[in-house]
Amino acid sequence: MTVHFIGAGPGAADLITLRGARTLARCEVCLYAGSLVPRELLDECPPGARLIDTANLDLDQITAELVRAHEEGKDVARLHSGDPSVFSAVAEQMRRLDAAGVPYEVVPGVPAFAAAAAALKRELTVPTVGQTVVLTRIAQQATPMPEGEDLATLGRSRALLVLHLAARYVDRVVAELLPHYGADCPAAVVAMASRPDELVLRGTLSDIADQVKAAGVVRTAVIMVGRTLGASQFRDSHLYSTERERGCAAGTGVAEQAG
Repeated sequence: MTVHFIGAGPGAADLITLRGARTLARCEVCLYAGSLVPRELLDECPPGARLIDTANLDLDQITAELVRAHEEGKDVARLHSGDPSVFSAVAEQMRRLDAAGVPYEVVPGVPAFAAAAAALKRELTVPTVGQTVVLTRIAQQATPMPEGEDLATLGRSRALLVLHLAARYVDRVVAELLPHYGADCPAAVVAMASRPDELVLRGTLSDIADQVKAAGVVRTAVIMVGRTLGASQFRDSHLYSTERERGCAAGTGVAEQAG
C-alpha cells in the first residue's frame, strides 16, 4: 500500500486538484493538519475511514501512523495545506518512510502564493518589469536560514519576493528590504487566501507594516514585495505578439509557451 502526500490547497475546499480529491476518496486512513486543512475536505474520504488530526502529534507519532496504515494494507492520505513542495515539512516524513521501506507518492496542490496572487489579481512575472519570483521566509529562533539566504542578500536582486511565515515579523521584513526596494515599492499581504475570511492589504514598503499591525495579522499570511505588483506600463509579451511566427510543422508537437 502507498502513502499519498496530497496538497490540499491554500484554504478553499474546492481548490484541491481532481487527482487529490480522487486519491483522498479511496484512502481508508487520512492524516490531516486540523488547524490548516478545511474540514469539508474530509467529506471526500470513504465511509468509515480513520481520520487522524496531526495538529498535536510529533514526527515520530505521525510516522508511526503512516507505517501502521501501510502494515495494515491500507492506502493512507497525508493531507498538507498548500502544495507539498514548499514549507510543508514533507521532506522529513519522506526520509522516515524511506528508512522504513514504505512507498509514497506526491500529489501537488495549489500553493498559497498562487492563491494570494489570484486575490490580488496580479501576474507575478511581467515583461520588462520582473521575471523572477523568490519564495522564502525569514530566520526565526527555532529555524535559522542557510547562509546567503537572508533578506538583505536576497533583496539585492530586487526580484518579486514572496515571504511565508513572516507576518508576525513585518517590521523586520520592511527594515531589511527598504535599502534595496525603496519606500515606494509596492507591497501586499494576503491572509487566509481563498477562504471566506480572506484579507487583502495593499500598499508600499512605507506603510504595509502599519496596515498589517492594524489588521491584527500574525499568521496564515503571505507577504509580497516587488515592482510587478504595481506594474501597468509594460511591453506585451512575445507569446501573442503579431511579430511572432505562427504555426508549426505537423507532428512537431510545439505548444504555446511564454516568450
